[in-house]
Amino acid sequence: MTNIIDNGPAPVVVNIETATLENENYRTTLWTGYNLQSTLMAIQPGHDIGLEVHETHDQFLRIEQGQATVVMGASKEQLQTWQASDGFAIFVPAGSWHNLTNTGQDILKVYSIYAPPQHPHGTVHVTKEDAEKAE
Repeated sequence: MTNIIDNGPAPVVVNIETATLENENYRTTLWTGYNLQSTLMAIQPGHDIGLEVHETHDQFLRIEQGQATVVMGASKEQLQTWQASDGFAIFVPAGSWHNLTNTGQDILKVYSIYAPPQHPHGTVHVTKEDAEKAE
């Protein structure tokens, strides 16, 4: 795989499906602008992103490969559950608790868009453990 370099906020044109499928890191920032950010994720079978909330960020996720259980709601105690797979989009409003768990046999490949940016420019977390240490 070609190394992905976060060239934001410079203009970039990229095949996001190819970039998402080729990404092997838990999280890689693809592009970071002033008001928007795209990250790529590779989540191992049985793993998740962890139940979280972004108070000031809307988030969009798209599954390019795999199967997932999605939970989302106004509080940790009020979560709805959905099943999602290739081609599904997930819209997470600011202030919503959410998690995505890989329920398939293959690596779950997802790209995410945050508005405004959530992670520092150029962030690469090879594993979920790396991501947890950074936060």
